[in-house]
Amino acid sequence: MDISRSEQRVLHALAQGGTIAVLRDAEGRIIGYELINREGWRMPAPDQLLFRKLKAKKAIKSSGGRPYRITRRGLELVRSQVDNR
Repeated sequence: MDISRSEQRVLHALAQGGTIAVLRDAEGRIIGYELINREGWRMPAPDQLLFRKLKAKKAIKSSGGRPYRITRRGLELVRSQVDNR
């Protein structure tokens, strides 16, 4: 299954130890997403469409209310690069 360049960028950051945090307002509605790499730096965040595509492909998962992480399926989808750990 092919994935887009923007999906590749997000999955590479997650494969190296990054997370996606969901930002919510006072009423609990989703207002955005925050992609944080393994060093703690914020990267350009995925939009809602990209986030839903990654969830639909079962490439990311959250458990216990924690930030989203890459799944084993997501690791299979991402193309290997030298800097991936």
